[in-house]
Amino acid sequence: MTHITQLLDIHPLREMLYNELHSRPFQVIPSPARITHLALQVNEQQKAEQFRHLQKLHELLGYEIPEQVTHCYEKTFDHFRIRWEQHLEFTTYTLIHLSPEPADDPFRQTALADLPSAWLAALPGALVAGFHMAIEDAREVEEPEPTEVKPWFEQMRLIGSNSLDGAARIWTSFQLHRDGLGRLLVYNKQLSDSQLGRLVQRLVEIETYRLMALLALPDARRISPLLGDMDDQLNRLTDTLAHQQHCQAVDERALLAELTQMAARVEAFRAQTTFRFTATRAYAEMIETRLQALREDEVSGHLTINEFLSRRLLPAVSTCQAVSERLEDISRRVDRASDMMRTRVDMAIQQQNRELLGAMNQRSKIQLMMQHTVEGLSVAAISYYLVGLGKYLLEALYGTGWHFNKSLAMGILVPLVLVSVWCVTRHIHHRFHALAHDECDDDFDRQARPHKRE
Repeated sequence: MTHITQLLDIHPLREMLYNELHSRPFQVIPSPARITHLALQVNEQQKAEQFRHLQKLHELLGYEIPEQVTHCYEKTFDHFRIRWEQHLEFTTYTLIHLSPEPADDPFRQTALADLPSAWLAALPGALVAGFHMAIEDAREVEEPEPTEVKPWFEQMRLIGSNSLDGAARIWTSFQLHRDGLGRLLVYNKQLSDSQLGRLVQRLVEIETYRLMALLALPDARRISPLLGDMDDQLNRLTDTLAHQQHCQAVDERALLAELTQMAARVEAFRAQTTFRFTATRAYAEMIETRLQALREDEVSGHLTINEFLSRRLLPAVSTCQAVSERLEDISRRVDRASDMMRTRVDMAIQQQNRELLGAMNQRSKIQLMMQHTVEGLSVAAISYYLVGLGKYLLEALYGTGWHFNKSLAMGILVPLVLVSVWCVTRHIHHRFHALAHDECDDDFDRQARPHKRE
């Protein structure tokens, strides 16, 4: 039987597109269990080191070393499981101890105890999110009262809710504890192992994404006062331009230089923060969808996770969004003011050019008048020298025996020479003017010819 895939051209990314939806499957987690989740921000070099470091863990524990790099890798070692995921700007390790011993304190035993300490200390990247999660089976262990839960969170204020329509209860503090990590406590009341895995995945993503979203807040706080100063400076410049007709002493080129410097600062801020602000918006949207999936109910007057994050996280995200929009607004205003200033400077330059051309035209007229005067004087000078030469010629002829009235001959010669010199001079003058006119016409034709072809 011939398959259709043997008849058609197959897109090279088709298989990858199918597998992408299954690249990060939900885990199946039994209860009770102990989970430790670590999210590390990494650069491109550290991303490559992460998988080599994961291979080293297999070598240390005596297991087969994985060869193919994937975005999500999961392996069970005897009594604990490790899940490694690679994201755009961070990687995560989820460690699950599958058979914890009963204890009075659910956080006394953590999944970190299953890892070699030297391997853990050499993890590439900077830790952003890290917390322990204790999962208890409320069907076998009696669920404690909130007053009994509080000591496990070092007397910190609790945030808790009944999740998934009461099928599980969640406790957390959203704070760091003595070991430098956060804590979550989940009591499984009705969930299957696969449902519990989906709940754990949502909690892990909420805690990781909320911290990644807040990475932009220090940048927003840092540049916000600088944007205020730039806003005041821009208002002053635009006000100066608006009232320039009443203040003719304004240096437009100096204002343009100031606007150009301001535009450079704005672009520097945008280059530093655009990715971070965009990532914050994306993380906030993912957190919102995860919170909706929890379907929380309040527990005895405690804030739910949704309520707490709405009061604390969303204002921070809104601050980043407001700073990002303000940065874009200042950038647009600087561009408009710069365009207006360039237009004014261009108009001023054109006015100066017109005045310069007018002055040059006036000087040309004066030079032309002087030229005509010089031409008149030159006619007299040339005529004087030619009459002198004619006088020598008449005397030579008279000396050879030609008899004529020398005074009369000289009187006739003078007007003839003057008229001849004037005519020759005018002819040369008109000849040069005709040559200049023909050259101008040729230049005009050469410039007009490409436009005619177009």
